[in-house]
Amino acid sequence: MALSGEEAQGPFDLTYYVKSAVAGGICCSITHGSLCPVDVVKTRIQLDPSKYNKGMIQGFRTVIAEEGVGALATGLGPTAVGYFVQGWFKFGGVEFFKIQQVQYFGVQTAWDNRFPIYLTAAACAEFIADIFLCPLEATRIKLVANPSYASGLISAFPKIIKDEGFVRGFYSGFVPILFKQVPYTMAKFAVQGAAQESICQRTGIELAVASDSTKLAVSLGSGVIAGVAAAIISHPADTLLSMVNKPGAGGSGSIASRLANLASETGPVKLMTNGLLPRCIMIGTLTAGQFGVFDIVMQATGAKKFHFEDPTESH
Repeated sequence: MALSGEEAQGPFDLTYYVKSAVAGGICCSITHGSLCPVDVVKTRIQLDPSKYNKGMIQGFRTVIAEEGVGALATGLGPTAVGYFVQGWFKFGGVEFFKIQQVQYFGVQTAWDNRFPIYLTAAACAEFIADIFLCPLEATRIKLVANPSYASGLISAFPKIIKDEGFVRGFYSGFVPILFKQVPYTMAKFAVQGAAQESICQRTGIELAVASDSTKLAVSLGSGVIAGVAAAIISHPADTLLSMVNKPGAGGSGSIASRLANLASETGPVKLMTNGLLPRCIMIGTLTAGQFGVFDIVMQATGAKKFHFEDPTESH
């Protein structure tokens, strides 16, 4: 079934999905990698709030004073690699699952249910992406929590397997990463879609025929809004994820019991607030950057993005 506006968008074939995946990998790797220093401070605040939770600027000063400027790049390797892989499956997957639902339901039904489609596509794509992200995220957190653990990604992987085993070492945080990333990604794409639609309605912009610079401006603006919303929603799970990857955290039981112990010990207020401000700054900037870079790369490949369009309106 043809999609509305496919002449101005699409075509939506395997080449389009590969371009989406490549653009997603690039945008996530660049944005997460560039914000690695903020992530280092945010993770330190979550792991040792009594020492680091004195504001983001003071957190930077403490890390630099004790460990040097280079410490702010701790975990850069697994961050860049992990989020390229995650972005590949997340952005490529969202486009795939979104368009498949539109083709299945038809243009009018899809338009009427575009936000459930955003949510479903994001949840499916993120679940797949997290299977590949989890080992790299566990490695990043271990390196940030203990910079002397290993010199980088390549040396850390075998050491984690030797010390803790493959499943416990790399997938102890899989449940919290799902609780963090799936709601985060659902909010990210749904809120971005809603914000984008609102901006276009208020300004009279039609994305299917808008200039590249206009599309980029809309992506950046809606991305900031989506990033802050997604950061707030997913922050408690992000805190637990940072904590559960710390050796011995939560006891020696199952992952579920360790998470329950950590949640009980930390309390709901601290779970929701420790490191929240730097994470809102980080994720708001990161999300805007992701949608912006994604659009730039898609434009560079010649791909024309899919956008929901109201079939009752003439264009």
